[in-house]
Amino acid sequence: METTNYIALSRQAGLRRELDLVANNMANLNTPAYQGESMMFVEYLSETQRGKTGEMSFVQDIATVRDLTEGPMKRTENPLDLAISGRGYFTIETEDGPRYTRNGAFQLNDEGQIVNKANQPLLDDNGNPIGVPANAQAIEIGEDGTIATEFGAIAQIEPVTFENEQLLNKRANGLFEAREEQAAEPAEDARILQGMLEGSNVQGVVEMTRLIDLTRSYASANKFSESEHERILRAVRTLVSSQ
Repeated sequence: METTNYIALSRQAGLRRELDLVANNMANLNTPAYQGESMMFVEYLSETQRGKTGEMSFVQDIATVRDLTEGPMKRTENPLDLAISGRGYFTIETEDGPRYTRNGAFQLNDEGQIVNKANQPLLDDNGNPIGVPANAQAIEIGEDGTIATEFGAIAQIEPVTFENEQLLNKRANGLFEAREEQAAEPAEDARILQGMLEGSNVQGVVEMTRLIDLTRSYASANKFSESEHERILRAVRTLVSSQ
């Protein structure tokens, strides 16, 4: 395969991965607190056989970037629906250790603990699951994260953040895992809004436009590869016929 085909193939591979991201964004238009993703591309220069650089320029995707823009707030009136205004994440207890999320769609399990949809406990500022008294009739959660019932305060939620949120590793159920070198820090400017959920920050019209542009670019790169293939075949036939 000639260099031109390698370059076109690198472009197609990058476009295919970005198409997958756009499709995933659109599938999560209604997922609470979902953050849209896109690819980061760079130009990769490869040395030619003559030792020169800059003559072969490949496309290389080096990272997936999350849009950290806050999504729209939607009122639900459910006292266990929580949204974080500002930077910050809820801390969730899992079998593999603490995980982090902005999806505040919580509920009570059979043990009276506040959990997410996967039955994983929400943790308080001391790293403990939050239990609500069985006979409590009302749950009030302040903007500072204080959780109280008619019997008084029972716990406090402390949103956390990280120096570089892009380094968080995406996991199932809308959770993120922090790397060993990342330390969770209190999100000082975060406010917790009770009875509300943060919506997805994906804009359907924008993603549809991206999808159309990517599809056209992919088709163009594919057409170029097919043209190059035909050119090579013609060159081979010419060489064979001349012998």
